[in-house]
Amino acid sequence: MKPDQKARSVIGAVIVGMMVLALLSYVLPGTLAAYLFPGIARVSAVEGGKLTVRSPYSISTFATGVSGARLMQMTPQGDLIVSTRSSQVHLVHADKDGDGRADRVGQLIKGLDEAHGIWLEGGQLYVAEEGKVHLYRYDGVKREATFEKTLISNLPDDGGHSTRTIKKGPDGWFYVSIGSSCNVCIEDNPWRSAIIRFKPGAVPELYAEGLRNSVGFDWHPETGEMFAVNAGRDHLGDDHPREELNQIEKGKHYGWPYAHGADNTPDTEFAKHKPKGLNIEAPAHTFTAHSTPLSIRFLKHQAQTGLNGAALVALRGSWNRSEHSGYKVVLLRWGPDGKISQEDFVTGFDHAGAVVGRPVDVFETSDGTIFISDDDADVIYKLSVAAQ
Repeated sequence: MKPDQKARSVIGAVIVGMMVLALLSYVLPGTLAAYLFPGIARVSAVEGGKLTVRSPYSISTFATGVSGARLMQMTPQGDLIVSTRSSQVHLVHADKDGDGRADRVGQLIKGLDEAHGIWLEGGQLYVAEEGKVHLYRYDGVKREATFEKTLISNLPDDGGHSTRTIKKGPDGWFYVSIGSSCNVCIEDNPWRSAIIRFKPGAVPELYAEGLRNSVGFDWHPETGEMFAVNAGRDHLGDDHPREELNQIEKGKHYGWPYAHGADNTPDTEFAKHKPKGLNIEAPAHTFTAHSTPLSIRFLKHQAQTGLNGAALVALRGSWNRSEHSGYKVVLLRWGPDGKISQEDFVTGFDHAGAVVGRPVDVFETSDGTIFISDDDADVIYKLSVAAQ
């Protein structure tokens, strides 16, 4: 066989093999397909109809190969800046060719230590590593980020929950959430299990505490109230404690490690250490235990006006529960009496017992398009409503 014929044969065999594997990923039971062919099972999650979204929305794969995709910000040019839990920040290029997918996935920043928190405002890009907050100058035309200075250099960086989220509130302050150093313990550093806030050039201040790991937070567009999701402690069984949504106010304590859940149930190990006279705030809403809520996004630009003022919460999913919980995006609505109701919005990440993805962040654009990041499948999904 001539070399060129041999090469064509090899290529043909590879193509046929990929087609067979793709077919198997559709016809095999979910769990078996995920274990035998995890990559193909995840890529086919949208195309294979495994992910479903609330009507009248449709869901599509906007970008693949976005390694460890976490938090998102959009540039004026329509590109998505996407953070990770690694050393880099991605730049997902806008869909300029009109095929419904990102034109390219590139690297914007490298060499950082868990480059998780990002906030873009004008030409200023704020990046929160595990131990620092940096300011970059961002040029959207050149698609370049240039380091300018470090704003905070003393965030806790001694392990445990190591991601940091940074957002600018409607009051002009920057807020940074910092998770606990442990599953459950008494922290030495007051910035642990807390949210701090700062203005550039000023000393940061402690804003709220008792929050074991509040990765996601946002402000209600009408009331200006701040809400944060919170992941509770482990090893108290399948159903305890329930995950939380807290209304965050300055100076308040939200329970961890002394109490948790809707009724501020005393912790079996640490309730006895609760300081005398400490008042603990009850959560505004709770989610199934261990479902891992990682983001909350209040909707502002939906054509269905009834959804504006509601919030989407990404539940990344459990790792230590006999039956999975989470693995979906839920919609929260605030009733006239202030009570919060919950309904499914995107489901199917845990399909027939097989995990095909884990949603992390939700981002809404000014035209109502919704993006969801998935750090397990390395994908950005796009939700949209067909033109009527």
